Amino acid sequence: MNQDQIKARILQLAEERNALLMAHNYQRDEIQEIAHITGDSLGLSIEAARTDKEVIVFCGVHFMAESAALLSPQKTVLLPRHDAGCPMADMVTPEGLREMKRQHPNATVVTYVNSSAAVKAESDICCTSSNAVNVVRSLDSDEVLLVPDRNLGRYIADQVDKTCHVWEGYCPTHERLQVTEIEKAREEHPDAVFMAHPECAPGILALADHICSTSGMYEYAADSKASTFIVGTEMGILYRLRTQNPDKTFILPSEGLICPNMKLTSLEDLLECLETMSPVVSVDPQTAEKARLTLDRMLAVPRD
Repeated sequence: MNQDQIKARILQLAEERNALLMAHNYQRDEIQEIAHITGDSLGLSIEAARTDKEVIVFCGVHFMAESAALLSPQKTVLLPRHDAGCPMADMVTPEGLREMKRQHPNATVVTYVNSSAAVKAESDICCTSSNAVNVVRSLDSDEVLLVPDRNLGRYIADQVDKTCHVWEGYCPTHERLQVTEIEKAREEHPDAVFMAHPECAPGILALADHICSTSGMYEYAADSKASTFIVGTEMGILYRLRTQNPDKTFILPSEGLICPNMKLTSLEDLLECLETMSPVVSVDPQTAEKARLTLDRMLAVPRD
């Protein structure tokens, strides 16, 4: 089958299986093109919980499929590539987090959704890159543990009046972005606006005109009067940015802004997943109960 035939077969099987195709913003263009819904990890998980579809096919990485399974325990959640992991999520373990909690017994644990269900189960509340500051500000505690992303943690710490202990994890993709690359892009495009994801290093964020999540970038680019944007996050976001804003220019400042795990899922993988109804992602009930509570607490925090 050629690519168009594969796409048609995927959509046919999705209808037959009563399945919702979900793609993260960093997925390959052709995956985003045929997905029923695209978005960030938590937004997709919330949509998975809302849908009346019986099957969720999550084109992303493992922790994202776990989050969907946490919020939709009655549904079948499939991850086309079971080996699509997240290096940052792997940088924190339940055992390591328990040790840090022992060192800071009065601190509230705020864990980024980019983490395993087992780590979430050891936490008090979750956050996303878009609501992290609001979540931390909402807490009664004056002391917090920010897990696992040190860059997001430092970004939060700069904006809240609390004692913050930051876990030393990071996203290898965002960490690769260099200050010199931003300076070069700005020199070549002096009128461009620089949007950066808070997973970028502090030196990068210091240069940003706007710091936001992937969903925030879509909104900001659409609303801005600027015509050219330097984009400080994984290249997969360019598909929707360019599709939704055909009259604007989006520049990737570094060739390193590619997440290998996010690019693992192919159309062939997605087709096989629907044909075999595997791999299934699930979370054991005891872990799920604790982990789900951290997401529920986060969702209860008022938005701006």
